[in-house]
Amino acid sequence: MTIELRHLRAFLAIAEEGSLTRAAARLHLTQPALSRTLAQLERHLGARLVDRSTHHLALTEPGHVFRARAYLAVAAADEALDPARLGTWPLRVGHAWSALGARTTALLRRWREAHPQVPLELLRIDDRSAGLAQGRVDVAVLRSPLGGPGITVEPLTTEDRLAVVPADHRLAAAPALRLADLIGDPLAVNPVSGSTTLDLWPRAARPVSTVAVANTDDWLSAIAAGRAVGVTTTATAETYPNPAVAYVPLTDAPPVTVLLAWREPPGHPTVAAFVALARDVVR
Repeated sequence: MTIELRHLRAFLAIAEEGSLTRAAARLHLTQPALSRTLAQLERHLGARLVDRSTHHLALTEPGHVFRARAYLAVAAADEALDPARLGTWPLRVGHAWSALGARTTALLRRWREAHPQVPLELLRIDDRSAGLAQGRVDVAVLRSPLGGPGITVEPLTTEDRLAVVPADHRLAAAPALRLADLIGDPLAVNPVSGSTTLDLWPRAARPVSTVAVANTDDWLSAIAAGRAVGVTTTATAETYPNPAVAYVPLTDAPPVTVLLAWREPPGHPTVAAFVALARDVVR
C-alpha cells in the first residue's frame, strides 16, 4: 500500500501522547481508525514501532529510530507545501537560549553579506535539541550534549559561567563568587534546555532546593523576583541584560562548551557554509 503523510502524523501523535486515546482525540479520529493507520505503517516497514503491552504505550527500538525520520519527513513536507515560502529556501538555525551571545549580530550580518540569496532564520526553540530532533531546524546551537542516529555534533567554543542573583541580594556586589556561596538559596533550573543541574556542586554541599522553570524568560523572572539564584554563561549576560539581576563571575565552575549540531546528510545545502562561518566568527 502507499504510505501517506497521515500515517507519519498518526505515528508521531502516538509517540508524543503516549496513548492511543489521546492521540486519536488530538487528530480527531476514532481510536480504531488510528490503530488501523498505525498497523498499516508497521506492515509497510516490517517492524513493530509501538509496544502496546503496557497501559502507557512505549516506542520500540525501531520506533525510536523511525520517529526521528518521521519528524524530518513531515517537517520537510510542511516546508515544501507552505505557500508563504514559495520561491525561498531559508536556512533555519535553532537555539534554546542566547544563540552565540555577543557574536550573534556579527554572524547574522556576515551571513547576509556572503549569502544574500539564502535567508537565515534564527529560531529560539525551548527544547534540548533546539528543534533539531523534530526536524524544525537545519542546524542547532547547543550548550548540552546531544546524541542520536545521523546527528553530527561539533564543539565550537566555550563560555565562562556566571552566578546570577537578584540586584538587591547580599552577594550582588561581590567581585566574584564560588559555587559554595550559592548553596543557601533556591536554585532556578531549566530541566528542558538548561545547562545547570545540581551535579555542578559536590553531593555534600548543594543548594537547599530548586525552582523549575520552562525557559530563559521564566528563569530570569524567578531570579529577578527574589525566588532563586541561578548559574548561566557569559552569553546570557550579553543577550539578557536586566537591571533587576546581577551577573557575577564564578571562579570554580567549569566553562560550558557551545556546540553546533546538524543531521547527516544535511537538511539544507548551505549547512557546511554556516558551520564554517560560525567557526570563523568565534575565532
